[in-house]
Amino acid sequence: MSATEVQMIVRGIGETLYMTILSTLLGYVIGLPWGIGLTVTGKDGIHPNSVVFRILDVAANIMRSIPFLIMLIIVLPITKAIAGKTYGPTAMIVPLVISAAPLIARMVESSLNEIDHGVIEAAQSMGASNAQIVWRVMLGEAKVSLISGATITIGTILGYSAMAGVLGGGGLGDIAIRYGYYRWQPNILFITVILLILLVQLFQLIGTLIGEKLDKRKK
Repeated sequence: MSATEVQMIVRGIGETLYMTILSTLLGYVIGLPWGIGLTVTGKDGIHPNSVVFRILDVAANIMRSIPFLIMLIIVLPITKAIAGKTYGPTAMIVPLVISAAPLIARMVESSLNEIDHGVIEAAQSMGASNAQIVWRVMLGEAKVSLISGATITIGTILGYSAMAGVLGGGGLGDIAIRYGYYRWQPNILFITVILLILLVQLFQLIGTLIGEKLDKRKK
């Protein structure tokens, strides 16, 4: 590869990491309270509310049913309004967050529902408020599972960021499509695929190490 192609791929790695990490963080800003809301207002939650639960549940189901490539197109007006354009890494964060939030909500809901209800009942018997039960008991008990869910989520968002290359989203996916497919340069296509695989493995390793460390502390 030429020096220009190497610089392009290095820039693509940076753009992919930028989109993936920032989208994951912003996705959790929306998805974490969403997932907590689903758990708390469910029929077995600490504050059941069928109306609120139904709204959150239906919204999550509808949004998760939309394939990411379709979501990219649907939210173009929103992307334009927020980012000022519909292409590039920063613009792609908008659809990435919108697609990631319901996935994160379901991950959080699943993790919190795994908690032994006896622990929650013990906290309630000691006079803990619902807010204290959520933040100190539920999230504390589910931290290892939440880390595992976050690892899966960030890998999914990384895959989404590669798909965003279809609309000029930047990053390794954009490079793979423009040079590996349209210009048929197999070497660049191969390298971008390998790098995407390595990034997923890297995030998986980091998540596993953090989860194991937290699990040992718990024991």
